[in-house]
Amino acid sequence: MYAFLLSAAVIFVAELGDKSQLMAMTFATRYTVRQVLIGITVATAIVHLASVGIGAVVGNSFADKQWIISIVAGVAFIAFAAWTLRGDELTEDEADKARRSTGKAIVAVGIAFFLAELGDKTMLATITLATQEGWLGTWIGSTVGMVAADALAIGVGAVLGKKLPERVIKIGASVAFLVFGLILIAEGLGWF
Repeated sequence: MYAFLLSAAVIFVAELGDKSQLMAMTFATRYTVRQVLIGITVATAIVHLASVGIGAVVGNSFADKQWIISIVAGVAFIAFAAWTLRGDELTEDEADKARRSTGKAIVAVGIAFFLAELGDKTMLATITLATQEGWLGTWIGSTVGMVAADALAIGVGAVLGKKLPERVIKIGASVAFLVFGLILIAEGLGWF
């Protein structure tokens, strides 16, 4: 349960202001919210399953050196804080592809999200979490966190349009990553 809650919270925060949220809003202008959420959920579940697999292998390989993993994970989370603060924008080309996508809506959304998430900070954060937490809780939690953040973006985007306080969201998410990173480093160094 701890892995689920931690992963859901971390990935929810990681997804705030991410280009995937912008893609979700763009797809929601073309397809129904239900179709977009199903496509996002399927793609996220597949990408995050691979992520937790990688993380579990790394975690098991270094089981006797968890303090090193904590420090590396902490540094990674501090890097995620900087990445989040820098921001992530949907290019005009990516937005145009989302608007023009053809075929079944769920398949189009799923493929677009699958490709967008490969190597994204949420995938890397999921790998990092899975090095120390149970794979099943991390997988389900990270998937729920990402889908919830994207659903929020669709809902808020539909209501508020372009009036989202993007800077505040970036700063809040960055601070959360920084705090998680510092806690992991402190645990790795044996400070608590």
